[in-house]
Amino acid sequence: MNYNLITILGPTAVGKTKLAARLADRFNGEIISADSRQVYKGMDIGTGKDLSDYIINGKTVPFHLVDVIEPEDEFNLFLFNKKFYQAFNEISSRKKIPFLVGGTGLYLHSILKGYNMNPVEFDSARFSELNNSTIGQLTSTLKNLSPSLHNTTDLLIKERIIRAIIIAESETHIDDVEKIEIVPLIIGVKLEREEIKKRITARLKQRLKNGMIEEVKHLVDEGISFERLELFGLEYKYAGKYLKGELNYNDMFQKLNSAINLFAKRQMTWFRKIEREGIFIHWIEGANFKQAEQIIFQNYFTNK
Repeated sequence: MNYNLITILGPTAVGKTKLAARLADRFNGEIISADSRQVYKGMDIGTGKDLSDYIINGKTVPFHLVDVIEPEDEFNLFLFNKKFYQAFNEISSRKKIPFLVGGTGLYLHSILKGYNMNPVEFDSARFSELNNSTIGQLTSTLKNLSPSLHNTTDLLIKERIIRAIIIAESETHIDDVEKIEIVPLIIGVKLEREEIKKRITARLKQRLKNGMIEEVKHLVDEGISFERLELFGLEYKYAGKYLKGELNYNDMFQKLNSAINLFAKRQMTWFRKIEREGIFIHWIEGANFKQAEQIIFQNYFTNK
């Protein structure tokens, strides 16, 4: 099969990013992140955005869709697809291999199944989704979509801002970016549940030690609301509850640890869904570089 994308997926805490960086370095590739929270600037510790993972043999493997938007702005499936195809085309034009890497099931599924992101209707769920945002957040979103916006009256009334965003999204539909058929070679990284649990707990302790609470407090000090932190989920949701005094430190840790474990299970549900739909995943036990390298040698370069 003539593959044009290598995907590294798996639940949280299995070592996907470092493995992908090593493979991209080995096979002259660049990484496109499929993480719904690492797109945000200033959200580093809580999202596990360890940029040192991309440094292999003293050089940084190029990566995309990390640190691309401010925390007060909106990022969604539509924008992910648009930015994915832009990055995919750029990487391919340089005769390099795109590596899609992450654990956000919906984002991965949208690429692997080739979602047709049709323009959104005014009476759709998109309107309701946007209506949950503040006027400030909506204004930032609209300005990002339409940098040359002249009609500032659109920025005064919430409903008009939402309609303007939906129109702008329709006008900047991802079909405006060359969208070619994706033929993915998929490698899945898995571990036993108990091992994942141990890693999640150890990692959470390390993140807290490294200043995760302070990172969330800084976001609040910069104007990010506790309601916005709730939408980011997991580390930001529970750290926010701790900062508000709704949870003590021990309860915050225990509830967050349990929530991350449930998240890992939901990730595996997404991957099983992908398999049931007929997409083959080459599973490896842990971030085994040699095994992944062999899979790529035996499959990706066939008929090249």
